[in-house]
Amino acid sequence: MMATADPVLPRIPHPLRSPFYRRLWIGGSISLLGDQFYFVSLPWLVLQLTGSALAMSTILMTGAIPRAVLMLMGGALSDRISPRRIMLGTALSRTVLVTAIAVLLAWHRLHMWELYLLAFAFGVADAFAMPASSAYLPLIVEREQLVQANSVSQTTGQLITIAGPAPAAIVLKTLGAAWAFFLDAASFLAILGALWTLPDPPARPKPPQKQTVWRSILEGIRSVRADQPLAALMLLATVINFCLTGPIAVGLPYLASSRFHSPTAFAALLSSVASGGLLGAVLAGLWKIRHKGWLMLGGSAFIGLCIASIGLLPKLGMIAAVLVLTGIAAGLVNLHILTWIQQRVDAAMRGRVMSVLMVASIGLMPLSLAAGGLLAQWSLKWMFLIAGVATIVVSAVSARLRTLRDVA
Repeated sequence: MMATADPVLPRIPHPLRSPFYRRLWIGGSISLLGDQFYFVSLPWLVLQLTGSALAMSTILMTGAIPRAVLMLMGGALSDRISPRRIMLGTALSRTVLVTAIAVLLAWHRLHMWELYLLAFAFGVADAFAMPASSAYLPLIVEREQLVQANSVSQTTGQLITIAGPAPAAIVLKTLGAAWAFFLDAASFLAILGALWTLPDPPARPKPPQKQTVWRSILEGIRSVRADQPLAALMLLATVINFCLTGPIAVGLPYLASSRFHSPTAFAALLSSVASGGLLGAVLAGLWKIRHKGWLMLGGSAFIGLCIASIGLLPKLGMIAAVLVLTGIAAGLVNLHILTWIQQRVDAAMRGRVMSVLMVASIGLMPLSLAAGGLLAQWSLKWMFLIAGVATIVVSAVSARLRTLRDVA
């Protein structure tokens, strides 16, 4: 008998060969580059105006609260109307707001309450844009392309976050914060132009009876609760992010300001995290991991160890090296878990489920930011140490849950 040859599987084209994904990638990359000017300038501006880590944490809390409260509504709307249109509306509103702040800075008429308003408005925009973005990507690439598409997006994002803070710090130091905000506003035009040329997803069949937004939100929550691995992942994400968000978001800029007295030091710390995230994203695209549960638990514990050590390190170079390792672990874990969720959830529920998981990740962020601000004012060393040890303990306790260990 003649042996039959194994069937040749069709080669899956790279997502960058898709014109839809390519436009979204280019526009989003330019916009993200502009965002680096915002990320560096806002905390530094607050510290220059007030000199207080607590004031900076309250600014961040002002954005975190509406983001957490409205995220479920944003996910429900992403499943009811076009996520592309939501992304267009939020990008346009950000452009207007950042331009207004830049003008006020240029005229020397900026007050702290206007920065609080900016942070609040950005939090509202994030609540709708984040689930819309997660729901839109699987609509313009094939299911088999999701890992590569997420890898390309995260790798590009990390490259930009590596390269972006340095020029942002230079612009902030030489030209002032107004120019940094103007450049961020201009960058939004790229994502607006890309989204304008992209298609809306096909219209979904309408349900027999009209469903309210709140009923739609409850349906998304019930969907997550019925899926034990998703529910366990949600609980772990909630606790881990509570332990880490405040100390990192408040601690790094306050550390750069109080100990190294330079916006370029802050930019170096941000670039270090992004460098590690780049390596993690590249590794995730190459390394096919079967046991994602153990990856998530082990990666979380390792991140906790890195964060705990930051407060004990005296030199900028040492801290930067630890942040590179932190970024590698975070990039590797985040990409595989994100892809696992996108592939697991039905398209009709994806926006709501992603919003529930995002709320789990950021729901306690305002409390974490407040705690981070208070601890940073007391002792930076103990803030990082407490946050890191708490993360390790939570990861160790979570490893006892078979539902999490068996995520594959």
